[in-house]
Formats: sequence, structure tokens, C-alpha cells
Amino acid sequence: MEKSCSLLIHFDKGTPALVNEIKEALEGNDVPAKVDAMKKAVMLLLNGETLPQLFITIIRYVLPSEDHTIQKLLLLYLETIEKTDSKGSMLPEMVLICQNLRNNLQHPNEYIRGVTLRFLCRLHEVDIIEPLIPSIMSNLEHRHPYVRRNAILAVMAVYKLPQGEQLLADAPEKIENVLTTEQDPSAKRNAFLMLFQCAQEHAVNYLLTHVDRVSDWGELLQMVVLDLVRKVCRTNKGEKGKYIKIIISLLIVPSAAVVYECAGTLVSLSSAPTAIRAAANTYCQLLQSQSDNNVKLIVLDRLNELKSSHREIMVDMIMDVLRALSSPNLDIRRKTLDIVLELITPRNINEVVLTLKKEVMKTQSGELEKNGEYRQMLIQAIHSCAVKFPEVASTVVHLLMDFLGDNNVASAIDVVVFVREIIETNPKLRVSIVTRLLDTFYQIRAARVCSCALWIIGEYCLSLSEVESGIATIKQCLGDLPFYSVSEKGEANDSSKKSQQVNSTTVSSRRPAVLADGTYATQSAASETVFSPATVVQGSLTTGNLRSLLLTGDFFLGAVVACTLTKLILRLEEVQPSKVEVNKATTNALLIMVSMIQLGQSSVLPHPIDNDSYDRIILCIRLLCNTGNEVRKIWLNSCHESFVTMLSDKQLRETEEIKAKAQISHSQPDDLIDFYHLKSRRGMSQLELEDAVHDDLKRATGEFVKDENDANRLNRVLQLTGFSDPVYAEAYVTVHHYDIVLDVTVINRTKETLQNLCLELATMGDLKLVERPQNYTLAPESSKQIKANIKVSSTETGVIFGNIVYESSNVLERTVVVLNDIHIDIMDYISPAVCSDAAFRTMWAEFEWENKVAVNTVIQEEKEFLDHIIKSTNMKCLTALSALEGQCGFLAANLYAKSVFGEDALVNVSIEKQADGKLSGYIRIRSKTQGIALSLGDKITLKQKGGT
Repeated sequence: MEKSCSLLIHFDKGTPALVNEIKEALEGNDVPAKVDAMKKAVMLLLNGETLPQLFITIIRYVLPSEDHTIQKLLLLYLETIEKTDSKGSMLPEMVLICQNLRNNLQHPNEYIRGVTLRFLCRLHEVDIIEPLIPSIMSNLEHRHPYVRRNAILAVMAVYKLPQGEQLLADAPEKIENVLTTEQDPSAKRNAFLMLFQCAQEHAVNYLLTHVDRVSDWGELLQMVVLDLVRKVCRTNKGEKGKYIKIIISLLIVPSAAVVYECAGTLVSLSSAPTAIRAAANTYCQLLQSQSDNNVKLIVLDRLNELKSSHREIMVDMIMDVLRALSSPNLDIRRKTLDIVLELITPRNINEVVLTLKKEVMKTQSGELEKNGEYRQMLIQAIHSCAVKFPEVASTVVHLLMDFLGDNNVASAIDVVVFVREIIETNPKLRVSIVTRLLDTFYQIRAARVCSCALWIIGEYCLSLSEVESGIATIKQCLGDLPFYSVSEKGEANDSSKKSQQVNSTTVSSRRPAVLADGTYATQSAASETVFSPATVVQGSLTTGNLRSLLLTGDFFLGAVVACTLTKLILRLEEVQPSKVEVNKATTNALLIMVSMIQLGQSSVLPHPIDNDSYDRIILCIRLLCNTGNEVRKIWLNSCHESFVTMLSDKQLRETEEIKAKAQISHSQPDDLIDFYHLKSRRGMSQLELEDAVHDDLKRATGEFVKDENDANRLNRVLQLTGFSDPVYAEAYVTVHHYDIVLDVTVINRTKETLQNLCLELATMGDLKLVERPQNYTLAPESSKQIKANIKVSSTETGVIFGNIVYESSNVLERTVVVLNDIHIDIMDYISPAVCSDAAFRTMWAEFEWENKVAVNTVIQEEKEFLDHIIKSTNMKCLTALSALEGQCGFLAANLYAKSVFGEDALVNVSIEKQADGKLSGYIRIRSKTQGIALSLGDKITLKQKGGT
């Protein structure tokens, strides 16, 4: 077995020092050269050299030195060298060291005494330590605290040795006396730590004797007290009450570290509402008082855990948690909003929404770089509140509609989606939302937001005045027709080419735009989503937002405009008694549609209209020329019904998820109900009584019993060698986030003793072995349990391979038994997760690693194949069930999962049923890292065949 190492120093193997050079430097009188030589000697020793020839030189020339650095290095040298022979007996030359150490322990300089005492903490040779014990004990009363605190640690180290209790029989009593007289906080902490680790009853006795003064002790000592409390309460649950009082008394100390530990200890030991409330209050205070963002994030994690287990107490803390939004850090704000959204109740919803509204207003004023992103988070939070509690929608919807023209496209899309949902779920707000939308429509800058807003206008403008306003608003935003003038087309092209050459350094593309009076202006089309205002020519109106977006070649938006106008005209026929007005509106709408098709087919724009948009606009033209009742029904009713179905589907999914979460913690109908007014009080305080009641409840609801599924355990046992091998081995694999533990059972199946048996393992992938292998001796037909720890650093399929090596008496060379490979499954690291469609699309566009797997399966039903893939990959299907219903011969679905390392895994399944009944298509996997994409691909390839 390798000896333990208490010293680690980086060593550059490139130029190893020569022993002769080190010897010369040590024999000289130059102190810096001696220091350098000692450092080299220690490094060589740490890297496996023995250097026996240096020992006497060091005893002669280094031992007498008075230099402190040299003395410290001498102690490091003595710590590193081998002090015993192969049989475990102490080497005779070590007697020379004993005398030097005794002199050091009586040295007039406190530094020399202190470092020598520290050195003794790492010494395990009893023969060296025994003569020094009187000197160590005398240092407990030294005048300097540095010496006293190291003397206490030395006493603790000696007492922990196998023969320590014989060497220092009265150590706990001595240290307890030191503890009562000691004034130095660090020495006091060390003394209490010694009692805690070596004589727990003395520590408990001291703590309970001085229970009133615990809050005045130093921070270091209070931390050790908390460790003691945790240990005592786990072993002796009956005495928990009096210790919880100590913890609560420590909640008011000034040290943030102690207060944080107290809150954590309280939560782990007690379920009493008073204790949990005290812990939650403490966390909220830390959230306000600490400026470090990392501390805030850790505290929010603790609050999140409390929210899961003690929601009813956390609900009262919601406003304290919300104060964390004052931090400018986005991660803190996101975590805070996530916690708050799960604590909303009818009682606190108004306060929460009011705070969120104030935060939204703040994002308008300060021009911080992340304001847009923060505003988007707030809008999503308000949306979530309004869906849960529709009565608050009226207070926020008009404020949020101011952000429809936001430069941050993502937050503008969130607003318009929110408005679309609210106008359906809150019929009372319909009129005010439609009016406001028509008033602010011209401010919208993004094509996607325009599309959604136009859909709302077409769907929810019901009265005559609203329909007319809707048509007027669209006409105004499109500007005057035509979109271009035929006679000036050539001239326009020339001018656009010239302007392109002139401005090629600043603008990526220049396109001609036709102004209201028919003249041309060049306009930059910087992106699909945001436009620059058109140049205003004297005497003309500024072009509207729809016109500008159309002139950048966005014909999908043109198709949406055509559909909205069609819906509005169909509704106008129902609400407008005058046929003349209806015909007038129809011809205007037809003119707009024809103009859009002309623009799309002209050479003014570099890209012609796409086929889909063209077909859609033509359909609208035909429809307006020949309206029928069936068509009217489809356009005015079916669309709306589909939207209602989509909303109810979404609500149903959310309700099912909440139910699934709630079921986990439900207790049985016949569980014990404990009336604590009827409990025996036995002089218990209110807190102790509460705690006892909650422990009873936990026991009754089975929270204390976490039984492992034995059948599941057997699935994880892997056979490593064959039944006919002389050594049989099997491993039980436990995967826990960043650690893999292999519990290997090795059985000697021969009639001989196997010596130096060693389990040698190696890994492939991002796996690292933690320990070096040890040698064992195995008696005939006996077995041995060997544990191997492996660290995991990323989500990918790793392989562990190796062999068992041993020696037996009748075979001269070592025998090797090769082991079966252990494949670490990626499924142990990934778990189903949920994200919004927008977030999925963003990640899909950003992630660079893609793995494309062709579908190859015997399954013949699309839905069955999808379910099989979901089960095999442990992922969550983001596509709504309603979208997967029906028999149309093809299916597309998005799956999502997250790994324990925070990596995202995205999968898109696209399959089609062939004429022969077989499925074909592709499964595409995208992720930020290569490992997860390849491993998931391999897993799908392996599992996708399916069938019985």
C-alpha cells in the first residue's frame, strides 16, 4: 500500500537537480543557497527518489542552523523521508532527530516551537513521538497563543494515533482545563475541536455548561459548535430540542458565515414551522446584506430547496425574496423570479404584480446593457401571473402594450403573445385591448410582432367601428399605392446602384423604397426584424411600418396582411348594412393585395415573392371576389376555435405537471393525524413540541423511509470475468452526478492463496480514477470487496476497462485476468426538462454540434416510434400531444433534456410513413458539446430498432 502524502508541490521534471550539487550547497555557508538546495531535496523526495546519502550531511550542516526558513524546510524534509525499515521498525538514525525536535520544542523562539508542533501533527511514528510528550504538554501553557494553538493540535494528532490513548491518557481533561482558561479565539476553537473529535461527551458537557455564552464566542468556535450539534442530533434525536435553542440563539450573531450555517443546520434537523421560518428569515436577510453575487446565488438555491419542502412558510416570505431583484445580475434576477412565481397565491398576487410593474417601468429609464433581456424576463413573469390569476391582467396589459414597439424583439414578441392570450381568456378586456392595439400599431418595428398583432386585429375586431378602424390602420401603415412606379423603374435601379456603391462601407444592402408621392428613396434593410425609418421627402407622409417591412422583401408579412384584410371584410359584410361601403372596402383590399403581388413579381426588389405567400394572397383575392357561407365559417370561426383548443391544451399540460409534482408528497388517506394539544408536554418548549409533532408526521407519511428498489439494484450489477476464470469478479455501479462508485466483489475460486492481487483500472472519455490501486492477499475460496471511485467531468459515454493481476505460489510470473469493459451510460446523466419554443429555436440556431441519425426501425406507427425514442433517451417531448394526433403519414416533434452538468440536449424527430408501411426520416441531435451529441446518437442508433 502506498504511504500517505501530506505535502504536494509542483515539480518540473525537465531539469532534475544533481545530488552532488545539493550536497555541496548544504555544506557551504551561503544561507540562500542552502534554502534552495533543501527545496530541491524535498522535491526529489516527493517524486520518488530516496537520497540516503544526504541524511548525514543534513544532520551535520543543516540541523545546527538558526535560520527560520532552513528550519522549516528541515521539518518538511523530515516529514517526507522514510522513517522506518521494510519491517516497520524505526531506523536507528532517527534517534538523532528526536533530540533536535525536543530542543525545538523548548526553543526560546515561538515560531520554531510552533512549526515543530505543526510537524508533529503529521508524524505517525510512536517511537519518535513518545519521548517528546512532556515537551508537547508543557507548550499548552506557553505565553504565546501561536504556540498554544499548535500544541493543542499536536495533542489531538497524537491522541488519534492507534496507541494515542495510552500515550496521553488524561489528554481530554487537560484540554478541557485549557478551554476554560484560554482567551485566544483560535486556540479555544482548536481545543473544542479536539474534544469534539476525541472525547465528544466532554465537548457536549462544556457546551451545555456555557450555553448562555455561546453567542459571545468567536466565529471559528461557533462553527465547530454547529458541527458538534449536527453530529449529536443525528445520533441522538431525542435531545434535539435543547440544541435547536442553541442554534436559534446563534442566528443573531454578526458573522454571516455562522448565520448561514445555522440556517442550514436548522433546516436539516427540524421541520417545526418556527425553526423553518427562522431559517427562511435568515436567508432573506443574507440576500439583502451580502454584496457578493455568488453568495446571493447560493442563498437563492437554499430558498429554492425550502420552497419545495415548506411552501406554506415560504409564501409569507415572497416580498422579502422579491427584494433580490434590486441586484443588477441577470442570473440572480432569473432565480428570484423562478422562486417567486411558484409562491404566488390569491393573497399576495396584487403585491407581486405591483412590484413587477415597477421593475418594468425602471427598465425604461436606465440605459443598462441588459435592460431588454431583464424586461423580457419580467414580461414572461407577469404573463405567468396573469394566466394563473386572470383578474390581475387588466392592471398590467395596457402598461405592457407600450412595449410592442420595443427594440428588443424578443420582449416585444413576449408582449404580443401575452396580449393574444389575455384577449381570449379575459373577454371583458377585449374592447380596450383592441382599441389600444389599433392606436399603437404604427409603433411596432418587428415583422413577427406585426404578424401576431395583425392576427389579433383580424380575429377580435367585432363591432362596426372596430372593423373600420382596423382596415383604416392597415391602410395607413401600408401607405399610398402603388408600391412602385413602372415609368421610373429604370431610373430607380440606377439610383439604387449608385447609392449602393457610395455607401458600401456602411450598409450591407440598399433597396429602393417608393415614397407616398411616387418618388424614390434608398433605404437600408439591416435585418429581417428591425427597420430604419424611410427618408421623408418634402410634402410627403412618412411611410408606415408595414410598407417598410414589405419593401425589405418580407412577403410572409404581406400574406398575413392579406388574410387580416380578408377576415375584416368578411366581418364587415356581417356588421355593415350599407352594401356600397362594403364594396368600397372590398375593392380597396383587393387593390392592396394586387399591388403586393405586383411588387413581388417586379424586378424592383432583389428577391421575388415566395410561392407560399403568392398562393396565400391569390386565395384571399379569389375569396373576396366570391364569398360563400362555408368559407366565411372557416375564416371567421375555425381559426378562433383552433386557438382556443391550443390554449386549453397548454393549460391541461400545466395542470397535469402540477398534479404529477403534488402526487409525490401526498400522504395516504389512513395516515396518522397528530393533535399536539393532546401530546404529553414533559416540560417541553413550544419549539420542541412542534419539532416532535413534525417528526411524527414525517414518520407517518413515510418521509423518513427511503427504500431502494432491490430489483433496480440488480440491474446495475455487471459481470467482469467468466465463471471458469480462477478469479471471478462482478461490479455494482452507482452513478451519482459527478461521481461513479464501482463496488467490485472479487472471489478466489482456486485452492491456493493469491498474493499481491490488484484491481487495475483504466478509463476512456472524460472519466478520471481517484485512487491508486492497492494490493490484497486472498485466501482460498474467499472473497474481497474493493471500491473504486471515478470522477466524471462531462456528459458522454465513457468506458472503464482493466484487469486483475495476482501472484500464486506455484507460478513464477504474475497472472493477468482481463476484465469485461464497463460502459457508463449517458442516460445516468440526463433528465427530462422543459423550455419554451422560442428558447428551443434560439438554442437550435446557436449550437454547433449536430448528429444526424437515419431512422431504421421495425416499428410501423409514427406515434409508437416517437414514444419509444422518448423512453430510450429519457427526454421530454415539447410538442403538444394535440399536434401529434391524427393519421397524416408524417410526424415532427422536438425533444429536450438537461444534463447534471447544465448542458442542453436538443432532439428533432422527423419521420414519414412510406407506401410499404415502413418509417423513414431523420433524428437530429444538437448540443453545445460534441460528447453529448455523439453519445445520444449512439444511444438512439442502438435502441431505435424497437419491436418485440
